[in-house]
Amino acid sequence: MTFKSFVLTIAIMAVLFSLSHASDPSPLQDFCVAVNDSKNAVFVNGKFCKNPMDVNADDFFRPGLNLAGNTSNQLGSAVTAVNVNNLAGLNTLGISLARIDFAPYGLNPPHTHPRATEVLALFEGTLYVGFVLSNPGPNMKNKLFTKILHPGDVFVFPVGLIHFQFNVGKTDAVAFAGLSSQNPGVITIANAVFGSDPPINDDVLAKAFQIDKKVVDYLQSQFWWDNN
Repeated sequence: MTFKSFVLTIAIMAVLFSLSHASDPSPLQDFCVAVNDSKNAVFVNGKFCKNPMDVNADDFFRPGLNLAGNTSNQLGSAVTAVNVNNLAGLNTLGISLARIDFAPYGLNPPHTHPRATEVLALFEGTLYVGFVLSNPGPNMKNKLFTKILHPGDVFVFPVGLIHFQFNVGKTDAVAFAGLSSQNPGVITIANAVFGSDPPINDDVLAKAFQIDKKVVDYLQSQFWWDNN
C-alpha cells in the first residue's frame, strides 16, 4: 500500500467513524467541569445511581399533582415540576413532567428549556401559546407560531426555543407538560437578562435593546418573579 493510499484509507475510516458517532450525549446540567481525580468528582451528566438492591417503589412515586400551585404572584402562574431532582426514579429515563396553573390573565413568561422539547396538554381554561424560531438570517425576522388552546388541545414547543403561555380567559387554567429530559432546565428570558447576579453591564443591554441606560437601570432594579 502506498503512502497516499494509506492516508486515503485513514481519512475514509475517520469519516465513517464520525458518521457513526454523530454527536455527544445530551447534557443534563449547564456545565460539567472535568477533573482528573475521580475523588473530586461531584456528578457527571446526571446523578450517581442507587444500589439496585436498595431500590423500592417509592423511588418511582411522587404524589401531589392534583393540588393547584399558588398563582397569587406577579405573574399569576405557578409551575409544579416533577423531574429527577424530586423523583429519583426518573434518572437516565430522559423524561419529566410539570403542572402549570394560571390565574385569570396569568402568564408563564417567555422562557426556554435548553435540554428538552415540551408537549403541553390543556385540561382547563383557555391559553394563548406560542414559540419563536431561532435567528433566520440577515434582514429576516424571527417567525412566531401561536395558537389558542381549549381543553383537550395539545401543543409542542421544540427544544431550546423561546416560548410562553398566557391565560386569555376569565377563569383559572390548568395544563400538564411532558418534557424530553429528566432535567430540562429553564431560562426565563426577562429574569436572566435583567435579573442576573451580578447584573449584566447596562452599556451592553442598552445597546442590545437600543434603549436608554436609565431604562435598563430601572428594569434591573425590579424584582423578577420566578414562578417555578
